[in-house]
Amino acid sequence: MPHKSTILAEIKQKRPFHSRYQEALLALMRTSAVARRPVVKVVEAAGISLAQYNVLRILRGADPDGLPTLAIRERMVEEAAGITRLIDKLEAAGYVSRERSTPDRRLVVCRITKAGLALLAQLDDGVTEADKAVLKVLGDEELDQLIELLDKVRAGKGLRVRGLGFAKT
Repeated sequence: MPHKSTILAEIKQKRPFHSRYQEALLALMRTSAVARRPVVKVVEAAGISLAQYNVLRILRGADPDGLPTLAIRERMVEEAAGITRLIDKLEAAGYVSRERSTPDRRLVVCRITKAGLALLAQLDDGVTEADKAVLKVLGDEELDQLIELLDKVRAGKGLRVRGLGFAKT
């Protein structure tokens, strides 16, 4: 028996969805927004945005070599058109340093600073607790299934909608 969805009631929509695809996608988007809230509270309490936290997390993983700006943008959880502005703010706060590459002066390499590492260390427990708070309703097997399903959805990203300036890639 199929699961009875609650998304219609949550978003107070009276008319049915156009399709199960629309229902599933809106449920996914709504879930993402709800799941972000506890993590946003933790990182914003430290004076940074979720996107800035993501940049710092990426750079911690690349430490000590650092990464070029475009490589950071490619690794972001959510697209960040203003990656340079994000890094500007993090650099001004002392969490990130930038330097031009010696072989290719056009390439700017970003590195996390000791202050950036300290900030992440300060946030780690709170973020972990926020993650757990969101997903504690799932058992280990369900978490594995969720991860697998989300991987499958992301792997299908090569299909693009025709008529909206996109083509099948």
